[in-house]
Amino acid sequence: MWKWHKSVPAAQEELWQSRLAAFPGAVVSAGFHARTASVDVYADSAEELLVLQACHGGSVERVQDVDWVAATAPENTPPLIIRDRLVISASDAPKVLAQLQKKYPGRILLTFPAEQAFGTGNHATTSTCLRLLCDCARSLHGREWTLADIGCGTGVLALAGLRLGAARAVAFDFDPKAVEVAQRNITRNGGAPNLRLFQADVFKWKPRKAEVADVVLANLFSAVLQKAFPRLLAAMKPQGVLIISGILNSQWEETLCAAQAAGLRLQKKVSRGKWTTALLSRA
Repeated sequence: MWKWHKSVPAAQEELWQSRLAAFPGAVVSAGFHARTASVDVYADSAEELLVLQACHGGSVERVQDVDWVAATAPENTPPLIIRDRLVISASDAPKVLAQLQKKYPGRILLTFPAEQAFGTGNHATTSTCLRLLCDCARSLHGREWTLADIGCGTGVLALAGLRLGAARAVAFDFDPKAVEVAQRNITRNGGAPNLRLFQADVFKWKPRKAEVADVVLANLFSAVLQKAFPRLLAAMKPQGVLIISGILNSQWEETLCAAQAAGLRLQKKVSRGKWTTALLSRA
């Protein structure tokens, strides 16, 4: 594993979030001092990182391949409670799960321990997607409906959708590691025979006829979303809806313009912290 690192002014945090949107291993976080932000990009080889260094300065170094998400996760992370339907635990200990099931009877309990992929459920973008998904499931109750999770990460959205009533689902991610983690999560949550999980690039994927869905989820960087809207539209049924997230508030207007240009219409917008999530339909 290799890392490119650069310290930048804190005011440029969102700029670098946007600039590095195409790099799945990019992390932009607050620096040691309030006036700075830390920009890091992780990759399996140094080649593309040396290009970043040539363009923007900074340093490139080899680092130990450590699962930082799991290594830094709080030991007692509280469960994520979504509406009156879902309880998502960061622990897979049988005793903890039994206690949660007793405390929240009648709710759907899922376990998603921290691993080397984004999307355990606690991030504002994922949790807001889950809330909108619960709302969609409630409105579709009594009907057979389907789901597509594009950029599935750990698989939390796809699996939650199935437990909320989707008849079948398709989920994929560009990162093969994320697909591996999603498969483990499916297994640890009792399996999902009605889910097709695979690795794919959103810009090359074409949904099969049976995979065009009532509810499409895409928790991606805004730069990716803006280019992918025609693909996302193709994955929606005529009366289907699209839940998008991963959008910085400062990038919302340009993202909405791109969505409208592709033939989508805004139904609902939710902001949490610096992130925006939205529900769209066909125009």
